[in-house]
Amino acid sequence: MKLNYTYTLFTLIMVLYFVPVNAQKTSKTKKTAAVKTVKKQPAKTIAKPVTAKKQTDARSLGEAAAKVSSKDTVKKGGGGSGVNPPNGGSLSEEIVVTTAYKPVLADAVKIRRNPDLEDKTPFKAPLNYAPLDKRLERNTEIKQLDAMKMPAQQDSVPLNNYIKVGAGNLKTTFAEGYFGNGKDEALQVGGYFKHLAQNGTAYYKQNTRNDQIGVFGKSVGDVNTLTGRIDYTNSSNYFYGYDMYAPPASLQLAHQYFNTISGEGEIAKNYKDVENDFTYALKLKGYAFGDRFNARENNLVLSGFLNQTINQFYTGLSASLDLSTQKDSLYSYNNSIVRLNPYIKFQGTDYKIDAGINIVDEFGFASRFSIFPAAKLEYQVIPKYVRLFVEAKGDVNKSSLRDFFGINPFLGQNIAIKNSVDQLDLTAGIKGTLAPGLGFKAFVFRNNVKDMPLFVNNFNLAAGYNRFMVIYDNGTSRVNGFNGELDYKASDDVNIFGNVVFKDYHMASEALAWNLPKFKLTAGTAININDKVKITGSLLFRGVAYDRTISSSNLPNANSAPVTTITAISSFADLSGGIEYKVNKQVSIFGQVNNILNTTNQSWLYYPDYGFNIFGGASFSF
Repeated sequence: MKLNYTYTLFTLIMVLYFVPVNAQKTSKTKKTAAVKTVKKQPAKTIAKPVTAKKQTDARSLGEAAAKVSSKDTVKKGGGGSGVNPPNGGSLSEEIVVTTAYKPVLADAVKIRRNPDLEDKTPFKAPLNYAPLDKRLERNTEIKQLDAMKMPAQQDSVPLNNYIKVGAGNLKTTFAEGYFGNGKDEALQVGGYFKHLAQNGTAYYKQNTRNDQIGVFGKSVGDVNTLTGRIDYTNSSNYFYGYDMYAPPASLQLAHQYFNTISGEGEIAKNYKDVENDFTYALKLKGYAFGDRFNARENNLVLSGFLNQTINQFYTGLSASLDLSTQKDSLYSYNNSIVRLNPYIKFQGTDYKIDAGINIVDEFGFASRFSIFPAAKLEYQVIPKYVRLFVEAKGDVNKSSLRDFFGINPFLGQNIAIKNSVDQLDLTAGIKGTLAPGLGFKAFVFRNNVKDMPLFVNNFNLAAGYNRFMVIYDNGTSRVNGFNGELDYKASDDVNIFGNVVFKDYHMASEALAWNLPKFKLTAGTAININDKVKITGSLLFRGVAYDRTISSSNLPNANSAPVTTITAISSFADLSGGIEYKVNKQVSIFGQVNNILNTTNQSWLYYPDYGFNIFGGASFSF
């Protein structure tokens, strides 16, 4: 059966091949010639007609486009039946295929064109190949930069000695100087002095003076760094305050002065950028303080820390021993504190965590043991720009005569001594950089303070006594507030900064937070007009504060309760400015103007600050 299909396919191919050729030879006749093909099959084989599927296959193989118009089969010999005769005769079948004329490629007429005789062959220069004798390296990593030799540094202040002197309208005398051994990265030794004195005109003996002198040194070794300094400070003033609308008949214009000699020394291990580094530091400092009267205070503090770095972890211990003795005409106290602060710190790409506790033991005239938290968390919200932080801490604030007189120099004798406690200080805020050169920090806080110290007047103006004293808010006070800082450095020539503080006091036993303003704003700027001229300015705005006056005079009898009078201390703004002109590399001329608005500012009741004052001078470097 398979052989029959093969034979039939071969016959159709031959027919399709010869039909076009024969049609070309007889193309001059009017009628289409008929091609007869006689196909003989062997005996005992039944001829099968060519089906439509076979014709379709033939057309695809031979590209025949003609349609079969007719098909005639003539049977010869052996009778007229379609079966093989009994005598073994053969059956023949004749197939007639008629197709329409279709030209083939051989009949196509070639299109003749004249040759293009113009020579347009482009000129090709001979190529010379010069292969590089170098291996092509494929390195996708960033190549390490070769170290460059650091160019010679040009010091902005090449001279190491400096003196500045000036004078002003309020009998102002001003002088300061700094001296050093020059450029030496391993050893720095120097000294300094400062002097400022002024005499006011609003009140009699409104005089102040402040003098400082000191020496310092620093030695940097291969492993450790040693630093040390010794300072001496002397300041003085008079008790000149009184009510101008009710001046006293006599006034105790005592001359007060304060002397402080202090020193400190420290040894610390140098920082090295190595893994698992162990660092340490030990510091010893102290001072001796005294005033014109009988107030004396000696203090010695030994502090240090040990820190071990383990991968991203920092674990360590800081400790201090704070020994103090405080004396006056009515008491002599030993007020000392021991602090221990074990901590662990670790940080990642976006966070930094400090966890620890603060252990405080008070001994001396008062004994108390306390444990406070010491934890802080920072999280980077926007990489390199904005960080969130929260903090919880606590500590004991030791009462110090030197600190009290530094805040209010018009205090009287026998100041009350009592340590206050920051039981829990909570802080949450945000800090970072808003734009290039624009840094900020803003946070809210809530502090719980036990036995908060307050300054109040202890006036007896009838006797001419005009001193202040220290009292304590017995119990736990709460302070809520907001603090914001902004520093904008537009360029190397323009710098603007500011700080604002708002506090809301909830006192435990006192009616108000005496002499503590709720609002305070400080701001300033420094502008370099050119290489010769520099301008500076500052602004201080302080909100309203309150003081109390307790009077027992003019009472019906001795058992009557004293009368408490609350006096408001008005808010004020203090605007100051300065200018400096650089004549040459060594000589400069400066001028300073304070209280440009010429307001009657009062930081303390009946003690106004200086009014408008101006002074100027020159500086010399060598």
